[in-house]
Amino acid sequence: MIGRFLFAGLAALALSACGDTPEDSEASAPPPLLWEVASADGEVEGWLYGTIHALPGGVRWRSTPIETAIADADLLVVEVAALEDGAAISRQFATAARTPGLPALAERVRPSLRDEVAELVEKTPYSARDFRSIESWAAALILAQVSRGDADSANGVDKALIRDFSGREIVELEGAAKQFAIFDGLAEQDQRAMLSSVLEEVENQSAGQITPVDLWLAGDEEQLAAETRRGILADPDIYSALLVDRNTDWIDRIIPMFESIPRPLVAVGAAHLVGQDGLVTLLEAQGYTLTRLR
Repeated sequence: MIGRFLFAGLAALALSACGDTPEDSEASAPPPLLWEVASADGEVEGWLYGTIHALPGGVRWRSTPIETAIADADLLVVEVAALEDGAAISRQFATAARTPGLPALAERVRPSLRDEVAELVEKTPYSARDFRSIESWAAALILAQVSRGDADSANGVDKALIRDFSGREIVELEGAAKQFAIFDGLAEQDQRAMLSSVLEEVENQSAGQITPVDLWLAGDEEQLAAETRRGILADPDIYSALLVDRNTDWIDRIIPMFESIPRPLVAVGAAHLVGQDGLVTLLEAQGYTLTRLR
């Protein structure tokens, strides 16, 4: 479940134009996945926020702790800074995703999933013929996007935060091209495992099933952490590529920011914060005190 939503946001960037700024609903804002980061002497050095890259319209997520962190932070740190440049991201996706002469998409999954492939392909902007030039990882992203229900990247928290920090410094940890390259670097068997995982989750989903959006809105870090070891992320190679390796790379960049005078709000996908390999644990191992703000 989390695996599909972890990478589905990338496809949303590649396939959709920039959306309007969503309006919050009147419902109460959820408990945020927000931590205050303090040094060993108790000095507040910044904040760590677990975002979600796509939400249904009208979801209210701006709680008082989040608004305070946004106001007090000097700079914003995100995975991809140029989220509003949909055309550039689409070009980067197309460059990384295309290889002519590939097998038909249905041939890259087991027979029991082929009806699901055909059904989802009909919902995309692509034909079955087009997918013969689209690599398996990219096909997985595309199908994850169209199977995501009413969650929309136009309502993503990252996009809203970038707008909030207009006029202040915004630091990018990866960028879209690097994120696509991570998937492009996976072995074909792992790419096909991603593709099959997306199809299996769609096939098995039922009305009333708990979704990553539900877990994020509930602020349920324990359940989110458990989900990062299930489904596609139960594969050690994919887990390392999508979470562990990236978190290790990010922590080397984030720590110097916490050590400097401008105080950052580090806002990345919630799956990167939780669990034994999450950024919260990695920062605590470096001597920082992290306090969750509710």
